Amino acid sequence: MLIVQKFGGTSVGDAARIKNVARRVVTKQREGHQMVVVVSAMGHTTDELIDLSRQLTDNPSPREMDMLLSTGEQVSIALLAMAIKNLGAEVISLTGPQAGIKTDNIYSKARITDIVVTRMRAELDAGKILVVAGFQGLNEFNDITTLGRGGSDTTAVALAAALKADLCEIFTDVDGVYTTDPRLVPQASKLDYITYDEMLELAHLGAAVLHPRAVECAKLYGIPLHVRCSFNDNPGTIVKEENEMEKNLVITGVTYTKNVAKLGIFGVPDQPGIAYLIFKMLADRNISVDMIVQSSMRDGINDISFTVAQDDLRKSLETIEEIIKVVGAQGYTHDGDVAMVSVVGAGMNSNPGVAAMMFGALADEDINIDMISTSDIKISCIVKNQFAEKAVQILHNKFELENIG
Repeated sequence: MLIVQKFGGTSVGDAARIKNVARRVVTKQREGHQMVVVVSAMGHTTDELIDLSRQLTDNPSPREMDMLLSTGEQVSIALLAMAIKNLGAEVISLTGPQAGIKTDNIYSKARITDIVVTRMRAELDAGKILVVAGFQGLNEFNDITTLGRGGSDTTAVALAAALKADLCEIFTDVDGVYTTDPRLVPQASKLDYITYDEMLELAHLGAAVLHPRAVECAKLYGIPLHVRCSFNDNPGTIVKEENEMEKNLVITGVTYTKNVAKLGIFGVPDQPGIAYLIFKMLADRNISVDMIVQSSMRDGINDISFTVAQDDLRKSLETIEEIIKVVGAQGYTHDGDVAMVSVVGAGMNSNPGVAAMMFGALADEDINIDMISTSDIKISCIVKNQFAEKAVQILHNKFELENIG
């Protein structure tokens, strides 16, 4: 078998943990498998590098930030390769560019466009374990790019697809995917299985176990993912297609994110093409918009509210000031002190009443809802930041998720 394994920053956080990863990888290879290992930067290295850059400038060049942040993974791959070599196995470390990973030209949020597997195939055929830097690739200008936070997951799944791997394992510091964050709700249940769509929603909505783009890639290429703990041999959570399993859970998980901000443009003329102009100007600046709510027209004008990532708030406000001039709106408002709380489940589409239960549970605790967004398998609410964790606990209890499994 060809196995791709990914180990996160906690898993390679120090020399002892790197040795532990090396032993796991070599053991698998000696069972007769070809091994490709993707690693993140050690521990909090990426955060430390970002903090260092901020000591120098408030507005660093995106290109230079990618050059800086990509060094964290290069440290990890070199150290892990040394540890594997010390156990007597043949190994080679490769940066993203050396592994043939090509990306588009958007610094800090690049997307993989192609993977040239020629060198990796040759090294695998020579009997070597490959240790590949996650989170990075090379654009058409031969510049190093990074894939955004959590991009090592995406690297692993993309490599599994390109190499036609038999298995992709994502190792982290938890035993699998839980119904919510067990640090917040100790009685949270570990899921044996979860669908791609459910995992994708949870990942987008704040669950930090898997990167959303990794799940998208796995779904696109039909690659089952096994989310496991790097510190034990316990079975984890399998992420796969819904039609391959019984699906009888109405709600699979509750999650939240504080990386969200609410913006509103008021006094917007009710004319064809206005919404297009607003959201095109945001898109042109690579600002992703999530919830969108437009009020009912009054006297020929509307109010439009939407949410963006907290990380994009400053850029969004600068863009909105331009938008107001272009569309002739009366003004704008924003609130960065909010959070998004969501329930996710493939079964809710065929079980009416989920929204009522969610809204009722929040109302009983005097938690006000600012905005609502729904899909076939999720309901999300914007609430004040101070109520986010309480809301998760309330909803986890309301839907009795501690009884799963």
